[in-house]
Amino acid sequence: MEGYAHDVLEVCEELDLRDVTFVGHSVSAMVGVLAAAKAPQRLSRLVMVAPSPCYIDDDGYRGGFSAEAIDELLDWLGLDRAQVVGRMRFTDLLTVGGKLYHETHFAPLLQMKGEVSGIAMDIKAAGKQRMPVLVTSKVKTSSEGEPLLIRITVFDARDRRAYEQELLRGRQAAEEARHQAEAARRRAEADRVRLQEALAVLQQSLLPSQLPAVPGLEAASYYHTASPDLLGGDFYDLFPLDSGRWAFFLGDVCGKGPQAAAVTSLARYTLRAAALHDADPTTVLTTLNKVLHEQHASGEGRYCTAIFGVLEPEDSHVSEHLASGGHPSALVQRADGSADYLPTPGGLLVGVLPRAPFTAARTDLLPGDTPLLYTDGLTEARTGPGRELYGDDALRAFTAAQPPAGPQALITALSGLLASFGDGLDDDTALLALGAPAPLPTPASET
Repeated sequence: MEGYAHDVLEVCEELDLRDVTFVGHSVSAMVGVLAAAKAPQRLSRLVMVAPSPCYIDDDGYRGGFSAEAIDELLDWLGLDRAQVVGRMRFTDLLTVGGKLYHETHFAPLLQMKGEVSGIAMDIKAAGKQRMPVLVTSKVKTSSEGEPLLIRITVFDARDRRAYEQELLRGRQAAEEARHQAEAARRRAEADRVRLQEALAVLQQSLLPSQLPAVPGLEAASYYHTASPDLLGGDFYDLFPLDSGRWAFFLGDVCGKGPQAAAVTSLARYTLRAAALHDADPTTVLTTLNKVLHEQHASGEGRYCTAIFGVLEPEDSHVSEHLASGGHPSALVQRADGSADYLPTPGGLLVGVLPRAPFTAARTDLLPGDTPLLYTDGLTEARTGPGRELYGDDALRAFTAAQPPAGPQALITALSGLLASFGDGLDDDTALLALGAPAPLPTPASET
């Protein structure tokens, strides 16, 4: 075939032919390939008549091309044989983008490696349609390594393209769903923040913004909210009575949420109003019990625990008179460093029965003594590896270990204790400490 190629070039040279279009079929096409490789300035265009991948190898060469393969390709493209065979190169079938890719990537890679497999391209079909295909090209060479022909195999990739598009649509749908979920999450988070802000304002309305200044006494308080998403039912207050006396209370409504908040508000105002009429602690709790039980009997109310007391300054001490309705006993830190509970056993939950017994107690507070009121969130916190209840004994030991430096110092120490419980503290907790300040140490006189 090299001899035939040489003859073709001699004819071109004798006739001084340039930019020749060589039309070949079967073996003659290979001759044209060899001639074009030797003198590309002579043969600029090679048209292979009815190209197909029917060449096997030199020994198995059977000549010609499969008419069935050509007909199948033309059927794919919706083109007539006369439009394509002997008139169009393979690149003429490619789209504009396909041609650019063929020139810049496909052809150089084929020239360098001799084979390119499974390249996705689009070829032009009738009606300005595009058909996705996979193209495999291989350069067949002679025993001396000279290129003989280029085999091009085209695979119909319409099903694959449809599958890829389906995957893409699924991916886009999943991405859209993810964006929608993220937007919904952001909206929910914004709604949650607004709800928390509203709940915080409502919670603050159920507690005094700050404790009043009490002549001759000190007072400090602290409120821990277990969840910013729920209104708590713990409450406390300190307010003046007549003749220099001061009333205080601390309680815990059963449950959480708006209903608990409504009972909290009712309990606070009932206690304040009852104390102004008759400040006796047992009488005040009896009035609250009657009000809550009336609501409880109608199916709308809830019960609570509460402790109510009165402080009355004397010449050398402060008299404390209190009563409890099912509430943890007050804990008194003494000026000598000891700490013990002021027992109020037998007091019933407020609002459960129409007539409930309440237990009263009295004590004298010397300078440096600090009574502590608290809700059960403190003693029912879970601690340690065994998640055991913190308990009354641990609270008494902790209080006794603190220096008797007054209500604010004790509340500060207890707030740190609450923080140390971490997720073991799962209930709201209210603290209220009152007391007579310890006398300032007398400076030593100089001699």
